[in-house]
Amino acid sequence: MELRHLRYFVAVAEELHFGRAATRLSIMQPSLSQQIQQLEDELGFPLFRRTKRSVELTDAGSVFLDAARKVLLQVQEAKQAAQRAHRGEAGRLVIGYISSSTYDVLPLMLRLFRERFPQVEVALRELTTHEQLRALEEGAIQIGLIRLPINAPWVSVQVVRREPIVCVLPERHPLAAHERIPGTLLAQEPFVLQSRQQGSGYHVYLMKLCLGYGFTPNVVQEVTQMHAIVGMVAAGIGVSLVPLSTQNIRSQGVVYRELEGEAPITEVAVAWRSDAHSRLIQNFLSVAREATPDLH
Repeated sequence: MELRHLRYFVAVAEELHFGRAATRLSIMQPSLSQQIQQLEDELGFPLFRRTKRSVELTDAGSVFLDAARKVLLQVQEAKQAAQRAHRGEAGRLVIGYISSSTYDVLPLMLRLFRERFPQVEVALRELTTHEQLRALEEGAIQIGLIRLPINAPWVSVQVVRREPIVCVLPERHPLAAHERIPGTLLAQEPFVLQSRQQGSGYHVYLMKLCLGYGFTPNVVQEVTQMHAIVGMVAAGIGVSLVPLSTQNIRSQGVVYRELEGEAPITEVAVAWRSDAHSRLIQNFLSVAREATPDLH
């Protein structure tokens, strides 16, 4: 039994006339009659009572009609669902993100993505850049919002935010009196930084930045997340260098100051496996570009 047999049967059952049903199906009437006969032979009972003047459903035919309609509806729904998935309009997208992306860029992209693709289920995972790269490699997430730089040639990236790095320090710190802090004045300060393991490339970037000012930072505390850095600085444990958006973290007892000279820049990017070709991913990247037009 094939789907066309069900379609042919439903057409005849609804028209109760082989000629009209054949016209509706755009096939020849003898061919339609032959297909219905084949279906009845396979079922082992008649679906119609035929006379020269009329066609009627048998009791078995009436029962079979309800079932056939349900099957055809399910097939149509399955086809439509598959088409939506093929277009990236349905399915499940798992996104990893660094905590600092929640201050602005992530909510902006998610809001736009949900408006465009309401039938896509979005699952979020807060992970460090290092953890996201591992999750991308293992297939645990499909998209990551990471902080550059990274060393992962198998990953493609699309920058979604560029921002200066600033100094965060306790509000009563002597350097807070400066409107812009010369980097060299940080040489004797204790530092709170994102851990080398979790920050990876970004940690190395900050180390090179400090070396450019002529010193190696005295790191007294390593943490995982930006909000933890701010909390440690507020407690007077040390100072830190953080992305400008970190000042969106509401914390008393700290101030943010620009660095003197040309401002060092840090970048946040959408990341995905270079060998991934999912339409879900492509649709999210399209939304990310639209949400950050100044960068593309």
